[in-house]
Amino acid sequence: MQDSSATAQTQIFRLRPYSPPSPEALWRTLYFFNIYRLILGCVLVFLFGMHAEVLQLGPYGQPLFYHASIAYALSVLASLLAIKLRKPGFSLQLGAQVGIDIACVAVLTYAAGGVQSGLGILLMVSLAAAGMISRGRITLFFAAIASITMLLEHFYAVLTADADIMQYFQVGLLSTAYFAVAWSAHTLAKYAVASERLATQRGAELANMEEANRLVIQGLPDGVLVVDEGGAIRQHNPSAERLLGCDLSGHAGATLQECAPRLAAMFSAWRSDTASASEGLRLPSTDRLVRVRFLPVRQEDFGGALLILEDMQRVQAQARQIKLAALGRLTANIAHEIRNPLSAISYAVELFREEKEGPAQDRLVDIIIQNTRRLNSIVQDVMQLNRRDRAQPEHMNLGDELHYFVRDICQAEHAPPAMFVLEIQPACEITFDRGHLNQVLWNLCGNAMRYCSKQAASVKLVAAKTVDGVVSLDVSDDGAGVSPAMEQQLFEPFFTTESSGTGLGLYIARELCEANGAALEYVRHPGGGAAFRITFGGVSEH
Repeated sequence: MQDSSATAQTQIFRLRPYSPPSPEALWRTLYFFNIYRLILGCVLVFLFGMHAEVLQLGPYGQPLFYHASIAYALSVLASLLAIKLRKPGFSLQLGAQVGIDIACVAVLTYAAGGVQSGLGILLMVSLAAAGMISRGRITLFFAAIASITMLLEHFYAVLTADADIMQYFQVGLLSTAYFAVAWSAHTLAKYAVASERLATQRGAELANMEEANRLVIQGLPDGVLVVDEGGAIRQHNPSAERLLGCDLSGHAGATLQECAPRLAAMFSAWRSDTASASEGLRLPSTDRLVRVRFLPVRQEDFGGALLILEDMQRVQAQARQIKLAALGRLTANIAHEIRNPLSAISYAVELFREEKEGPAQDRLVDIIIQNTRRLNSIVQDVMQLNRRDRAQPEHMNLGDELHYFVRDICQAEHAPPAMFVLEIQPACEITFDRGHLNQVLWNLCGNAMRYCSKQAASVKLVAAKTVDGVVSLDVSDDGAGVSPAMEQQLFEPFFTTESSGTGLGLYIARELCEANGAALEYVRHPGGGAAFRITFGGVSEH
């Protein structure tokens, strides 16, 4: 199961038209026909040399029969040499060889005493072979030439050898047989050509279907394995390697027991009870949750099965994306409708605050203002859900952008610049929407500043570039870090551990990264604290 351009893939599924047999195949057929002719010539020479008395040849027929047999055998040898040289052309050689057969058989028939010798039947084989080799073309012409030649032979025998004039009837029957054989060969050749054309089309359709199946299976996000009854892996697709975490291409004869023992146990249990339903399994090597389905392969002498490994994390991620897309559209519309009355409330509270009525009233006004600001912050975050589809990437130097960003955030948050440490490798060039990058960095660094120790070098930004040219940025802090139980929920919308937080910061940051072809993920920091990594230029499957 282990790609090509779009044009090449289009040509794969184009039905190949019927093409006539290759010249090499025609020459090979002509060669075997001449092997038959050579054997026939040798048999004629042998019969004359060993059993001349049985042939009952007259005193004038013996030398003629002998010389005609020798001449026929030598002409066949010359034909074999011409076939090897491919000169002259195929049609010319075939016509010449059939003509030689007609002439030699006519002479041999005359030397053997006429049509009653039965040698004229030899031409039927030549006519049938010529009809099949030439695909039915000019076969009737060869039959006409053979009939005329045999009639002339008998006419000459009547004039010179006192042959029985009544044998014209036998010659006529023989000529009729020639035409019958030629017509049969013509009809069979026509059916053979039609069958060959149909077989070629069916072969092209099967090849197209096989290639289509290969491309479909190759691109399936689910793993596909074909295993025999002993659990040996016969075929697989790249997704199966990714899910199993095993290099199946470079490991000939790999078994389920070697790659996934628990999967092998499930396969053995399924073989004992093929009616069992699909089951869930967490693969220990990759920590992937998959649903395993077993389908029997009904082939003779093959008791294996087709295993489909459905990546449940991918299914769950797709379902989550669908839900979040619907939620984003809904909340964006709601946020738009809330913003106007919220502004009116804020304005009214500010006017109400100007009337001095006492500390209690000031406290109530402060509570209203704080909550309206929080609502406005939530509305702004929700409105960002629609920004990911409006990315305008531009080429920039990541190091320069980080220096500008640290300066701005320190001024805005009144933080000491010593709190930030920048480690930037040279030539870290990225393509990203500048506004999106600023918002992602603001969310990540804002979280880092909130949970760090507030000391010098508490927040570290490390930009690196691999040998493959992939640029990554790590944003880490020296805080308490994230508990393992919360790692899976970090990027969930509206998940937060702070009573004043909206829970949308990390979710929006990841959405904006994916909109720019990057990936945002949480990585465990070896020195403690939290660390988030942005990998530019590729969306992670996590």
